[in-house]
Amino acid sequence: MPDGGTGRPRGGRTGDGPARFTAREAVALLADDFHELASPTAEYAPDGPLSWQGYDDSRARAAARTGEQESVVCGTATVGGTKGGGGDNGVGGTRAVLISFEFGFLGGSLGERTGDRLEAAYTYAREHSLPVVSLIATGGSRMQEGMRALAQLQRVARQSVLTREARLPQLAVLRDPTTGGGWATLGAGADVILALPGAQVGFAGARVRPQDADPYAYTAEAQLEAGAIDAVVAPDRLRAEVALWLELLTTVDPATERVAPPPPRALAATPLPRTGWDAVQQARAPERPRAQAYLDAYFTRRAAISGDRCGGADPGMVCGFGKHDGRTVAYAAQCGTATRPAGFRTAARLVRLAGRLGIPVLTLVDTPGAANDAEAERAAAGAAIADLFAAVAASPVSITSLVIGEGGSGGALALAAPDNTWATPDSYFSVIAPELAAAILKRPGDEIRSTADQLRLRPQDLAELGVVRGIVEQAPEQTR
Repeated sequence: MPDGGTGRPRGGRTGDGPARFTAREAVALLADDFHELASPTAEYAPDGPLSWQGYDDSRARAAARTGEQESVVCGTATVGGTKGGGGDNGVGGTRAVLISFEFGFLGGSLGERTGDRLEAAYTYAREHSLPVVSLIATGGSRMQEGMRALAQLQRVARQSVLTREARLPQLAVLRDPTTGGGWATLGAGADVILALPGAQVGFAGARVRPQDADPYAYTAEAQLEAGAIDAVVAPDRLRAEVALWLELLTTVDPATERVAPPPPRALAATPLPRTGWDAVQQARAPERPRAQAYLDAYFTRRAAISGDRCGGADPGMVCGFGKHDGRTVAYAAQCGTATRPAGFRTAARLVRLAGRLGIPVLTLVDTPGAANDAEAERAAAGAAIADLFAAVAASPVSITSLVIGEGGSGGALALAAPDNTWATPDSYFSVIAPELAAAILKRPGDEIRSTADQLRLRPQDLAELGVVRGIVEQAPEQTR
């Protein structure tokens, strides 16, 4: 890496470029009571492990310029609280281990001593049962240390895995720039990934990517569209956003992870359908309450994850965590559209994360079925659906499901909890849509309605067949 230096004012912008912050300025975006951890005492041999001529001088200049002795600063703080606000969750915020990169120190590059600090920070987090928040700004591994520097990525990955096994959440905030191994380990490996607007984010840094590459593809906004990060958050909103995430993911009672969350009440004052076709028409009614209305009514506040981490995002599947009656509940909800492979993968990611953290899950079923176009097949729709089926089947926490609209075939069933699925009066659940069933059976169009009756897809039919546990009552405000 070069000596470093951003070429931009600290904490500010140059032209249309994104804001850049020093390591400690980035920490100040989140907390006021940062306490730095003691740094490991190991020293480099003269000019490092490769005896790279001038390396000692480069590090000395970087230290003089930034006031830091390495490219990362680690400590603890109460995120969301004010100075002296205490260390417990709640109004005082959440105590966490913060890892903040100093890009002005050799481009925020990772060397052996950087690895020492990261390992010590992760170890401290596990010893004190604290979540980890990484504020990343790095150009990658430090060339002056060669493969010894690159090997730090394996070291970081190991620490992340151990922390994951300890059931502690990991959050990443991507600053400008976040590239190379720092993105591919601390960044992309986090449970929740936020980014500052306009931040350069990508495995390939600006000096090594193809000259004709589209620069937009290497931005935080493009990574959000590609399902690689969860949200782009302005600096003045970052403290509140991270504080909410930490509260949601850490206020978990292990004694209640097997206690199923109650299903939401029905939001529409809709009578039970007389016929199968009535059920289909009620579920397809444009005015019927959708997932967002149910989530708004169920949760006092919530935060969303986005994307499947495989290159896709499906706006028809919304996932995240929220507070219901003071308890954190994860949610995955279909929004009435044909669910795409990215949607199934995002839901599976949500279910597995909730299971690891001991957080029960609510799913809302509402889809005519899985997307079946050529693009969906190229994106491995079958594998994505299978992955969600497996995630739900293997979940160590309780899952509650509510069918709020259309329950179309396997694309709907994949999101439904075995033995704990409920239905609203304005919903249906079917092995296949009645129109498609008639087509497969080579029936004329005028037999679609009778086919709907034969499928026994009404909520009361589903309860009688044992497919759902029951039909939820209408919310009190809907019955007045």
